[in-house]
Amino acid sequence: MEISEWQSKVDSWIKEYGVRYFDVMTNTLLLNEEVGELSRLVARAYGEQSFKQEIPKQEIKKRLADEMSDVIFVVSCLANQLEIDLTKSLKENLEKKTKRDSTRHIQNPKLAGNDSK
Repeated sequence: MEISEWQSKVDSWIKEYGVRYFDVMTNTLLLNEEVGELSRLVARAYGEQSFKQEIPKQEIKKRLADEMSDVIFVVSCLANQLEIDLTKSLKENLEKKTKRDSTRHIQNPKLAGNDSK
């Protein structure tokens, strides 16, 4: 699915099921909430905190995907409200990063031989 199609689907969903968009401030606060939920999960799955009870890796992956999707949904709502074309914005952002960081990370000795996957 293209990003513009996704934004359109979010807009249709809001109009059909959500009644209307929350105001920009509320959606920004909701974005922070969703990022916090994702962060909490990462802290327990990959950081030094622990879950109250063991959770299978597949369940963790499912939860991470769900939280990431929540973040993308709210970002899409904000983009729609503010009339931002995410396809264009993401393309421009990647071009900016490529120009700015074309050698920065390759030349960073802290990253040499460190596969983060």
